Amino acid sequence: MKSFAMALDLKNDFASIEEYKKYHRDVWPEVLDGLKKINISRMKIFLHGCRLFMYIEAPDDFDLRRDFQNYMKSERAKEWDFIMRKFQEPVPGAEPDEWWSPMEEVFSLES
Repeated sequence: MKSFAMALDLKNDFASIEEYKKYHRDVWPEVLDGLKKINISRMKIFLHGCRLFMYIEAPDDFDLRRDFQNYMKSERAKEWDFIMRKFQEPVPGAEPDEWWSPMEEVFSLES
């Protein structure tokens, strides 16, 4: 099992942040199904201020770039992504082609 951690910022606007949270309290079933179809077994998103932290678990052969592109073939996933990007912005230091920026694991209790 592989794990991934990524960061992204929300725009610094209270109403926007509340709307983003509201969407995530009632995620569209097609979005959940699409993530499961690409073998993501666990996904959690945490918020601190404007900073989002996403944790993902997937099989050892999972490739984030390759497999996430399969998820994005769904029109409903594209629609969800379009809406979510209204609220989001890359973290400082993100590469030009990154949205969710990967984070380096520096400690694991299991290691």
